[in-house]
Amino acid sequence: MGWIKGIKNDKGIQQLIKKPILFLVLIVLVGYSIAQIPMVEKIIYPYPHRAMIENYATKYGVDPLLVVAVIREESKFLAQSESHKGAIGLMQLMPNTAQSIAESLGDKPFSSEDLLNPEKNIQYGTWYLSSLQKVFSNDRTLVIAAYNGGRGHVQEWISAGQIDPKNIRLQDIPFQETRDYVRRVLNSYQKYIKLYRS
Repeated sequence: MGWIKGIKNDKGIQQLIKKPILFLVLIVLVGYSIAQIPMVEKIIYPYPHRAMIENYATKYGVDPLLVVAVIREESKFLAQSESHKGAIGLMQLMPNTAQSIAESLGDKPFSSEDLLNPEKNIQYGTWYLSSLQKVFSNDRTLVIAAYNGGRGHVQEWISAGQIDPKNIRLQDIPFQETRDYVRRVLNSYQKYIKLYRS
């Protein structure tokens, strides 16, 4: 126990402990400041496939910055990604949902392999967001919740009074996964507006 008292009384050791902590705090502050520079933020919030996204967003009446925010949170822009639930591609579409979209668009023949094609995936995902906007009166929170949790679930939550469409609060979304997803997409969407809306 005497050696602990010795450490407490040793000013040299105390200074060594304090300096790395101060250095670490300085590094964190500098890193945070650099992350606020738009150029660095654009690395964190990139906008790949911009022409494609803007083309289909215009065609289907969806904000392109919402589309890119969904892509960022769904796949981190990895076109070949596949979830453990079987969702595929940039916008993580389920093959049965994509099959239904293909039929609505008269896009035949369709194969789930088509979802690995960035353009096809963006087209279908953007069309799907557009269809959800029509169902949920362009309410962004409900659209994003339905994109993740399913249109049927969101309609059930509204019918059961779990969600008030006139006063939507994230904490009212029953599924934790969907609640977190909506929060992430909305946060990304705000970043994209700040960085890319001119």
